[in-house]
Amino acid sequence: MGMIENFEKMLASGQDNAMLRFSLGNAYLQAGDAAAAVRHLRRAVEHDAGYSAAWKLLGKALMEAGEPAEAVDVYTRGISVAEGKGDKQAAKEMGVFLKRARKALES
Repeated sequence: MGMIENFEKMLASGQDNAMLRFSLGNAYLQAGDAAAAVRHLRRAVEHDAGYSAAWKLLGKALMEAGEPAEAVDVYTRGISVAEGKGDKQAAKEMGVFLKRARKALES
C-alpha cells in the first residue's frame, strides 16, 4: 500500500490534523495531483494557521494547479505567518516564490 493510501486510511479512521493533511498534500503533489494537494493543504492551514511549511507547500500546489492569483494570496499570508514566528528561512523562500507567482500573473 502506498503513502497516499496509508494517509487516506488514517484520515478515514477519524484522525485529522495539520500534520496528516500536510503529509497527504505533499504526497498528492509528488504524485502529480495538484488539485488534491490543494484540498488537503488548505485543511492543514485551517487546522494550524501558524504552519509555515504548509503555507509554502499550498502556494506551490496552487501554482502547479494553474492558480497564480490564489498562490499570491497564500504566499503573502504565509510570509506574514513565518515572520511572526521568526521562521526567516520559510519567509525568504516564500518571498522568492511570491515574485514568481506575480510574474506568472503578468504573463
